[in-house]
Parts: sequence; structure tokens; C-alpha cells
Amino acid sequence: MPTAEPSPRRTDVLALGYGIGACLAFTIAIWVFGRRFENLPFLPDEGYSWYYWKLPEKTMAGWLSAWGLYTIHQISHFVLIWYAQTRVREYTTGLHRVNVLALAINGLFVLLHFLQTHLWYDGLAQDHPPQYPQYSVILLLVWVLLMENRRRGLILGRKVPIRKQITSFALKYHGYLFSWATLYTFWYHPMHPTLGHLSGFFYTFLIMLQGSLFFTRIHTNRYWTFVQEFLVLVHGSIVAYFQGPDIWPMFLFGFAGIFILTQMHGLGLSHRVRWLFAGSFIIAIAWVYRERGYDRLDEVLRIPIADYILVLILALILGFGIFLFNLRSGKTKLRRHP
Repeated sequence: MPTAEPSPRRTDVLALGYGIGACLAFTIAIWVFGRRFENLPFLPDEGYSWYYWKLPEKTMAGWLSAWGLYTIHQISHFVLIWYAQTRVREYTTGLHRVNVLALAINGLFVLLHFLQTHLWYDGLAQDHPPQYPQYSVILLLVWVLLMENRRRGLILGRKVPIRKQITSFALKYHGYLFSWATLYTFWYHPMHPTLGHLSGFFYTFLIMLQGSLFFTRIHTNRYWTFVQEFLVLVHGSIVAYFQGPDIWPMFLFGFAGIFILTQMHGLGLSHRVRWLFAGSFIIAIAWVYRERGYDRLDEVLRIPIADYILVLILALILGFGIFLFNLRSGKTKLRRHP
């Protein structure tokens, strides 16, 4: 009796599994070896636009090492994306050589950033306020909402009528935007062992891992991509709690609201499961705001409303840019009225 041939190993899935393990190991290393930073003389916190984790005075070695390594890392990743889009252009369940190279380069620069932090500490934060990396991550998340509108819709599974040309542009060039947003954020922060830094670096490592697996089937797996979207809820809530215990519900319920309104509708969940998530979300809000005050319920809506408005603004900007490009290249003809 013939035996069934074993199914071929999914090397892209294996790479993802080992990669997640490496991300966890890197994060643990930051925590273990970062304890030597506990006595660094930081300046007093000066408020909203102040980044606390930087040396009192900028050093030339710290500035050159952070910007120099970031620039090399960024250009290297841009080149890899360009090469993959122009030479590979085929999704596979294995790994292309460019994937192996991307994984190796990102792993190398994680080690270099670790050494750079322990030698000179400062990242890009000496030159930019903390809102810059926050804006870059917000742009990344909003870009995802725009890209996924065609597949899962934007609100309750319903698609917003955005032109296919705009969505196609967002899909084609998202790698460059995501690479910049991720690597800029990665080099902005020193590898300090606070809980906010640890959760942030683990999240960043996962996005870098995703960015190394382009043109593999696992790169477009809806459950894996959802995990990366959803983890911003965990990281954002942690950071918000330690910045001020009064603002964490806005981040927790704001990002959870995007899950209820948008993200869970792309997972193939049954109506019963979706109603279960929605009911749990409403009960949690009622429980927290019973003591917090129902007059502050607008906090729950701030992040979803802002993100959905930004999706529409982004679509308009991309659409206008595409229109101008087509007009200049002669692909768009303006109607002449008699």
C-alpha cells in the first residue's frame, strides 16, 4: 500500500518561528545587559516634547555612530527591497536569497545597535523630539488600514470607495515606507531596559522580521500580519501607563476599538465570535469608566476617529500625487469644455 509523500517543509514558516525566537532573545539581552544604565545621569523630564533617555550632553561619537549606522542600515534595506521588486517578483513558500541576506543584515544591525548603545548610548533622539518616531509609526498603521481596505473593509467589514489605483500604489510601495518608519524608530531609541523600551524593541524586531520576509507566503499571511497590527495595543498601552496612569485607557480602548471595528473582520471569524469580542469590549469599557467617569468616554473614540480620518487624508494625498504624475506623463487627459 503506497504511503503518502510528506508535505514539503515551509521554510518561510520556519524562518518566522526562528525569527520570533531571535526577537525574544534580543529583547531579553537588552533587559539583562541594560541594567548597567540604571545610574546614568539623565536630565529632568521637561514635558511632552522631551525625550528622557538621552545623555545630558550630545557627544560626537554618539551622534556619528547613531546616524552613520542608521544611514547604512536604511540604504541597505532600500536596496534589498528594490532588488526584490525588480528581480524576484514571485511569492514562494521558501526563502529567496534576498530574504536570507535581509535577515542577516537586520540581525547584524541589531547587534551593532546593541554595541552602539553600550559604547555611546545615544540614538537619534538627541536631534529629534519623541513625536517624530510616534508619527512614523502612526503613518505605518494608517497605511496598513488603507492597503487592507480592499480585502477586509475599513469599518465593520464595509469597504470605503477608494480608487484601485491608490490602493495598488500603497501596496506596491509600502515596503519603502514601512522600512523607513521601522528603522528610524529602531535607531531613535537607545536599548534601555525599561518595560516600554523592551516592548517597543520586541515589536520593532517583529516588524523588521516581517520586512525581511518579502515575497514569501508568510509575509501576506493574514493572521501573522494581524498580530503585528494588534501588538501596538500592548506596546502603546504600556508606554501610556508609564507616561501617566491617567491616559492608558485612551490607548487601550482606542486600539481595541480599531480591532472591533476593522481588524477582526479580516480574520474569517464567525458572527458569534465577533459579537463575543464586541460584547467583551463594551463590558470592559463600562467597568473601567464606572469609576473613571462616563463623561470621559470620548477618550475611547479619539484614536479610531483620528486613524480613519488619516486614512481618508492619506488616500487623497496619494490620489492627488498619482493624478499629477499621470497628468505630467500624459496618461490623464483633461476634458475641454466647448
